[in-house]
Amino acid sequence: MSTVTGAEDRVVETDRGRVEGAARGEVISFRGIPYAASPVGDLRFAPPRPHPGWTGTRAAVHAGVSVPQAASRLERVMGRRVPDWREDGSLTVNVHTPSGALGNGASRPVLVWWHGGGFTSGSGGWDWYDGSGLAALGDIVVVTANYRVGPLGYLYLPEIGAANLGARDQAAALRWVRDNIASFGGDPRAVTVGGQSAGAYSALSLALDPRTSELVSGLLLQSGPFGLAPQDPQEAAGHAEAYLRLLGVPDGADVAKALRALPVERLLSAYGRLAEDLSVPGDAAPPMYPVLGGPGVPRGFQRAIEDGALEGKALLIGTTRDEATAFTAFDPRIQNLTSAGVLELLTARFGEQAHDIHRRYAARLPGATPARLFTAVQTDRLFRDDSLRIADHHAAGGDATYVYRFDRRPAGDAFALGATHCAELPFLFTTFDAYPDSPMLGTTSRADRALGESFATAVAAFVTTGSATDWPPYAPATAARVRHFG
Repeated sequence: MSTVTGAEDRVVETDRGRVEGAARGEVISFRGIPYAASPVGDLRFAPPRPHPGWTGTRAAVHAGVSVPQAASRLERVMGRRVPDWREDGSLTVNVHTPSGALGNGASRPVLVWWHGGGFTSGSGGWDWYDGSGLAALGDIVVVTANYRVGPLGYLYLPEIGAANLGARDQAAALRWVRDNIASFGGDPRAVTVGGQSAGAYSALSLALDPRTSELVSGLLLQSGPFGLAPQDPQEAAGHAEAYLRLLGVPDGADVAKALRALPVERLLSAYGRLAEDLSVPGDAAPPMYPVLGGPGVPRGFQRAIEDGALEGKALLIGTTRDEATAFTAFDPRIQNLTSAGVLELLTARFGEQAHDIHRRYAARLPGATPARLFTAVQTDRLFRDDSLRIADHHAAGGDATYVYRFDRRPAGDAFALGATHCAELPFLFTTFDAYPDSPMLGTTSRADRALGESFATAVAAFVTTGSATDWPPYAPATAARVRHFG
């Protein structure tokens, strides 16, 4: 299916046309390949449709544009990005494959990895998530992709076909991998699906959904906010109504027609106002995210896992040590909390359990400020506790399970971020230079580069074999079986 066109470039035949990638070192990268038609015109707020294809050979040497989005709320943690979005041509995949995998009949294991961003921002084509280094290090095929986010991806108006559209994009991209990855030297029967934060949430959803579960052989779940249940349909419908009011869509109007006629900038602006209106200190949930019972999320995570939906799939799951600092360190509403304010927030979230939770964390963190105590609760309740529950259940069933914690904190750490949410990403992809102004990374040393190689090697080994070669499988409730990086 592939032919060599020169010492550096390669041409691969996909089901929609030929693409030409570019070589860098030991890897051939094919960037910006459409996996679905552009979500414009009548396809805005519609499920993904097949791309019409192209004639000739399409250059696939530059990442495609991002999907429309506002700036990430974690810019102060990760660093700023120059906006690069456009609706037209935004649904694309990037494939990084070892050069030796093309044309020799060998099949490499595949990692399909989803970016995070709170279902509101992000792009699989950003240099933060360049999979070429990981592909070379592990001799694996690495795929990243875009999916619609914010209102374009998660507005809940099922009457016009808008329901979990971002999740449906992800399913379409995963099917594209099934149908095409062999042409890039990948094995469609050995596909680990992974991601970080919202990307981990998405990967788990794909593995649990009966319509896509068979396409997933293993899972890499990084810092999944599994303490956040899929959005209740009634809540999602209420947020959709409030959004339409902010847009000025009148009652009785043809909603689909009105939404498709509006400039995308106006759609994003109204979403930003909705987020401000709904903002509650310490609440990491965006206004719109995957809705329970909608496409891709037919049932809750806990029920699906208990019903055995993950059986037989290898699992590598982990968190960073200080996840929630990313959401609290720069929020004056949190940093200025009093003990009474913490109790008020905990009571709103946990009801009668609030006082007991407060006492336990105060005992565990003597002398901690109210902000630090609340942040520790958020780290555990939103990220760590449910990640360990998933690992406990999976390991108890006899399935291959590996658990890690990423502990490295930046030198100096002026903002007391510690090992915050997203901190491991430069180490997984060895893309340190892509974070020049990132407080979560700071300056890097030779030891940091070695840590990145160690972490990435462990992930690649898991993708290749479904196991980790240098630490024992996890056993339920066994902290000694958690591997610490950093």
